[in-house]
Amino acid sequence: MDRWDEPGGDTLAGRKRDRVARFYRVTRYLAAHPEGVPVDDLARFLRMSRRSVYRDLHALEEELAIPVWSDQGRWGLGKDALLPVLRFTEAEAMAVFLAARLMAKYADTYDPALAAAFQKLGEALPKVLGSHVHRTLDVMARRPSDPEDARRVRALTRAWAERRVVEFTYDTSTYDPRRGTRPARVRPYLIEPSAENHALYLIGLDETRGAVRTFKLERIRGLAITPTVFEAPPDGVIEEALERAWGIIADQGDVEVTLRFAPSVAARVAETTWHPSQATEREADGSLLWRATVSGTIEIRAWILSWGPGVEVVGPPDLRAEVAGLLAVAAGRYR
Repeated sequence: MDRWDEPGGDTLAGRKRDRVARFYRVTRYLAAHPEGVPVDDLARFLRMSRRSVYRDLHALEEELAIPVWSDQGRWGLGKDALLPVLRFTEAEAMAVFLAARLMAKYADTYDPALAAAFQKLGEALPKVLGSHVHRTLDVMARRPSDPEDARRVRALTRAWAERRVVEFTYDTSTYDPRRGTRPARVRPYLIEPSAENHALYLIGLDETRGAVRTFKLERIRGLAITPTVFEAPPDGVIEEALERAWGIIADQGDVEVTLRFAPSVAARVAETTWHPSQATEREADGSLLWRATVSGTIEIRAWILSWGPGVEVVGPPDLRAEVAGLLAVAAGRYR
């Protein structure tokens, strides 16, 4: 089995791929800053040493014939060194820009792969939108990096793309320290982000449990890619399951949730479709009766609590009791 944390660049092919990817990121960063950038900025963005940056800048010109200029400590690309390969309509460009901004809000650490993707998108957007994307990149570059998390994502992406089973130890002690860790052998079906939790999740068939399960990537330990190849699930199966989820958890039983929102917040609730299955009904006193069928109540519980005294859980009874208990504990802390 391939250990996820072994240096993937030890092979000649791996080193070449890393070098090509690095060259691409250097050129895209320079293209996004036509006025030129100091080597220190480039080094910080790429998480490389100054010496490595200088070496790559010279290699671009000498090996790839990409014109590079240097003036008073600033480096840039020669005119017409790169040409954008995508063209968007204004509506398409806005859609891409908003997606990029949402991803920036989701990411609380600096992810070189995400930054590289933004670079490519920024080059293809109209100048006004593209400049905002590149400024977003500059802000993201100041965030702390998490090399271990990046390696974990790369390994899972590889296993997902190659349809290979992975094995790891999963830490389930976050919510209950008594539970500890457990081994898992999983077929990766999907890697999905959660904007609410600022985290990535692996969704796949857990062979050790015989069912589809959801795993938070930060809790995965000792990840290994096995030689075993699996068949992909039928098209649309995972997407349909995620439609039932409130956020990311789609492996729980269906629960019909009924809420009553007070008149003071009813209009705000009604103006948004919070879940594909929701149905609403206005009541005579101005309150809003809201119903939806979701996968479990773990995620929707936090949303319910966010409305404070503006919402009442009508059903199911166990969720009503759970929310009431949490509110009682919270109220006790303010006495």
